Amino acid sequence: MAAPRIRLGMVGGGRGAFIGAVHRIASRIDDKYELVAGALSSNPENAKASAEDLLIAPDRAYSSYEEMFKAEAARDDGIEAVAIVTPNHMHFPVAKAALEAGINVICDKPVTRTLEEALELEQLVKKSDAFFALTHNYSGYPLVRYAREMVERGDLGNIRIVQVEYPQEWLTEQQDSDNKQASWRTDPARSGAAGCLGDIGTHAFQLARFISGQKVTSVCADLTAFVPGRPVDDNVHVMLRFEGGAKGMLWSSQVAPGCENGLRIRLYGDKAGLSWSQENPNEMWFTPLGAPQQRITRRDDYWDSEFAVRGIRIPFGHPEGYLEAFATIYNDVADVLQAKREGKTVDIESWIPGIDTGVEGLKFITAVLASSEADSRWTEL
Repeated sequence: MAAPRIRLGMVGGGRGAFIGAVHRIASRIDDKYELVAGALSSNPENAKASAEDLLIAPDRAYSSYEEMFKAEAARDDGIEAVAIVTPNHMHFPVAKAALEAGINVICDKPVTRTLEEALELEQLVKKSDAFFALTHNYSGYPLVRYAREMVERGDLGNIRIVQVEYPQEWLTEQQDSDNKQASWRTDPARSGAAGCLGDIGTHAFQLARFISGQKVTSVCADLTAFVPGRPVDDNVHVMLRFEGGAKGMLWSSQVAPGCENGLRIRLYGDKAGLSWSQENPNEMWFTPLGAPQQRITRRDDYWDSEFAVRGIRIPFGHPEGYLEAFATIYNDVADVLQAKREGKTVDIESWIPGIDTGVEGLKFITAVLASSEADSRWTEL
């Protein structure tokens, strides 16, 4: 018998919010969640209208997250988890309140606006019985997970070089103030001190860490705000040193005309090289030293990998992409929460980006900002 759906609440993500819709779609793809409550906007009228759009019952459409957590805690059918899909500055207070109420958290990245907040949240997570997940969704792609396993089993040999990039073009020019997506991402009060770095640079960093399995020990960075008057960076260059001896480079940019969503990674060991691109996520290229290049596709008939196969839902040859990868994170979290209902644990907890990933991401942001401010001096994480 199928387990009951997880009762999900949402903070943020009302009308006009791109990432809120993505989270809702991702939560429903594997049919393990039901959105039953929401504090969908700081504007009460928009919060109510957004809840009506999503068929949330009027008595479970809240004007604040504090109101929602208090009311839902008093219900026998109250929410079991909350998705936090607000601008960065609200991640910490909402996650803190949820954890203190014993509610499981699914938080968009970066985990908080500052490292100090991330470290405080880490202590709250450790003290809480609630589960905390961070939606670094690109680690949900089957081929990304398979690449990680290839590295772990030594197919590339000793990793020497990690090159990762994430260029976009959408902030090449100054945006109108009514562009909600641009306005908060370029406002330090809401995004934090990092602009492009925090928005997409953290995705590139997490992808490099996730596949290579090596921690970054120090960075040498150069951040730029090319658009006049922009108070946060819109282009990032970082050299990386890894604890396992690998060297790397990270480039993220939101002022690169012709680049739509160009997340790409290349890894080179002493036995082989590997490359994967998010814009063509159903294939990966593997090149053994001295042998022809091999195309690896997303398929489950020859993969001996539960980890990678969990993200495959349809037969190979049918494309799966961004929403499905996002859904894999939600699916993994659902299995953890359903096991918690029964007083059990599941092995997949270690696969899911959590508070450790979030803290490491903020340490990366902090070190990159410090390095760039110090004229690109090498800076430890």
